[in-house]
Amino acid sequence: MNINTPLKVLAESNAPEIMRVFDRQRETALRWRTSSAAERVARIKKLHDAVLDNRDRIREAGYKDFRKPPEEVDIGEILPVISEARDAMRHLGKWMKPTHVMPTRLMWGTRSWIKHEPKGRCLIISPWNYPVNLTFGPLVSCLAAGNTAIVKPSEMTPNLSDLMTKILRELFADNEVAVFQGETPVATALLELPFDHIFFTGSPAVGKIVMAAAAKHLTSVTLELGGKSPTIVDKDADVKLAAQGTVWGKFTNGGQTCIAPDHVFVHTEIKQAFIAECAAALKSAYGETSEQQLNSPMLTRMVNAAHTRRVGALLDDAKSHGARVLAGGAVDVAQCFVQPTLLESMPPDAKIAGDEIFGPVLPIIEFSDLEQVITRINAQPKPLALYVWGKDRARLDQVINNTSSGGVCINNCVVQFLHGSLPFGGVNNSGFGNAHGWYGFRAFSHERPVVRTHVMAARFFFAPYTALTRWILNLMIKIT
Repeated sequence: MNINTPLKVLAESNAPEIMRVFDRQRETALRWRTSSAAERVARIKKLHDAVLDNRDRIREAGYKDFRKPPEEVDIGEILPVISEARDAMRHLGKWMKPTHVMPTRLMWGTRSWIKHEPKGRCLIISPWNYPVNLTFGPLVSCLAAGNTAIVKPSEMTPNLSDLMTKILRELFADNEVAVFQGETPVATALLELPFDHIFFTGSPAVGKIVMAAAAKHLTSVTLELGGKSPTIVDKDADVKLAAQGTVWGKFTNGGQTCIAPDHVFVHTEIKQAFIAECAAALKSAYGETSEQQLNSPMLTRMVNAAHTRRVGALLDDAKSHGARVLAGGAVDVAQCFVQPTLLESMPPDAKIAGDEIFGPVLPIIEFSDLEQVITRINAQPKPLALYVWGKDRARLDQVINNTSSGGVCINNCVVQFLHGSLPFGGVNNSGFGNAHGWYGFRAFSHERPVVRTHVMAARFFFAPYTALTRWILNLMIKIT
């Protein structure tokens, strides 16, 4: 523990218990280095079965924390974890096999392979917006790679965090997988420890704090962050499908999704039709009036009053700078309600133009020149996702080839997260390192190269150097 850590923080963090568990996990991590695929699959299966057994309790806790509809709990929390676990159980034996590598010309006479080894003791810090998904998903990858874990769930969703804690404590001894709940002091105490890997999901601002703490111990990190993910709806897009897909991707979970469309650029020729289809989709999903939407069982609420006020302030600031509300706009802090909102004429100096919204407000920006849209996207930090709706292959390629983002979806939204065979991750401000499937297994593994010599060709380079040495070197430089 850092001697400069305030005593109050140490007192509030349960630091002695954290240290006790961290020390206990050391022996387990060393023993698990040689664990078999069958042993690791058994651990994953325990977690998989517990999630299914507790499906109703997870749904109930999601409703208590922010009135999340049971269908959204299934789609956003249960299904991704079950899919991740089953994918790992099916393929883990293959993932663990050494990867044989052909020798280069310089390495003639050797045989080489890459051995995937557990990193050791890992820390998983998860967020509040999809607590089960973004805690248990990384944990599946951590267990698949043969590691122990300490999990720190968010304090902002107490019902889901309590349930996850109960599940994990029933499944695992604390020297295998441990959970510590609490606020900032707990996270601070955990980040003081020399973990072998840290997997963090959250905001770029907190990601920088995690990375700085990891740097003290040269600990590797996976950072799954966020950012302002743009959407482009081009002139040849299927307008109705683009509107329905964007509304689904944006307003699911109350807009509190790291890969949700943050704002949408719509071509002038279809702008009015797109707005009309978005408004119709909102009414169909959540109700015709503000009162109906306030009482809609389909709309997840903001996680707490503070986040409700934050989004309300962004909306008020945008309106004060000249933005126009096309639909929605109501805010009820007491009920953690922000009405699904469409905005247009968003000025560049409004806070909502620069801050990640992370709520049910969708700014719509008109464009006629695709190159100008690309310039605006490139002027911002690289986002976690980019969505493009259209049919013209040349224009789609123009966008993809001239921008950078963690991932791209063409004619769809947010589904890239569910594709377990693709790497999921950000770039620069939106994070780095990958998750899911094989890529999650790699994130929690050390790729250890092994070289075995059969013919000692290197003896020709032993001192003392001779004319033969120089002749061989000249030959190798010429043909390698």
